Amino acid sequence: MHMADALLSPPIGVVMAAVTIGAIAYSVNRIKKDDSFDEKKIPVMAVSGAFIFAAQMINFTIPGTGASGHIGGGILLAALLGPFPALLTMAAVLIIQCLFFADGGLLALGANIFNMGIIVSFISYPLIFKPIVSKGLNPKRITLAAIVAVIIGLQLGAFSVVLETMASNITELPFNIFVLLMQPIHLAIGLAEGVATAAVLCFIYSMRPEIMEGALSNKSIGPKSIKKVLIALGIFTILLGAIFSLLASSFPDGLEWAIRNITGSGEIEKAGNAYNVFDKIQELFAFMPDYSLKSNPEEGTSLAGIIGGTLTLVLAGGTGVLINIMKKRKVAKK
Repeated sequence: MHMADALLSPPIGVVMAAVTIGAIAYSVNRIKKDDSFDEKKIPVMAVSGAFIFAAQMINFTIPGTGASGHIGGGILLAALLGPFPALLTMAAVLIIQCLFFADGGLLALGANIFNMGIIVSFISYPLIFKPIVSKGLNPKRITLAAIVAVIIGLQLGAFSVVLETMASNITELPFNIFVLLMQPIHLAIGLAEGVATAAVLCFIYSMRPEIMEGALSNKSIGPKSIKKVLIALGIFTILLGAIFSLLASSFPDGLEWAIRNITGSGEIEKAGNAYNVFDKIQELFAFMPDYSLKSNPEEGTSLAGIIGGTLTLVLAGGTGVLINIMKKRKVAKK
């Protein structure tokens, strides 16, 4: 559900960027004050971010629709890290995708982080997932919470896309038709993502319940080693990015499918100096657009999965390290 720049007017793109920057700054400030954010959560941010990057490369077909979907990952991150580190990790994923792989527009980056990160971290996780599992973590509650929270989060995200295009006066996408296409297809995608999210969370919970318990109760992970979990996620990331990404569905994702059904094309035309500027900046950084080699668009998917996962790991983990340094300096000044 990565929005392209053509779906937003420059003013709406700037507003969404400002909202997102504010939410990220707020999250950083909250983490700096959070005693439960210790050094053990930094590698979880890094590895889970890389895992989500790789997982988002795998589009799965929605039977009978001609559309595909992919895991968003926001609920998975929030369940492992808590809402504020989860938002920063999701932002790292989307920034790497946008800048280096041209997945989602640069003007639309703020909107994409809002739709896929802020809504899930600040609404779906605390209001849906957390209450369901608050009476005690177990596989049944985790599964129910993951499916319901993912579906609601994705429905809100899809509706937010519709509202953003309406506010941008994208007349090619009439509100009534656009919303009637976006919501049902993302309901199906959300169900599939919810099941996949539940499976991963139950697996992690079986290995180290302290990770999810810490995120749920706002406590540190504890003294037990989490190396096995990190190694397992790392192996899954490599398999997803390097191998299973080659099996991704060729069908358009839910957003592209909805646009195609309205306009007959998966893209909306755009014109204007602002769009040209953002395009040129993105082209400057995007060394593997659409997760392929510029010299040979048919190749490079596995390489893109490995490189992108590594870059996300560095950015998400580096963000955690930087915040931890800031926390220590603040404590030292007292």
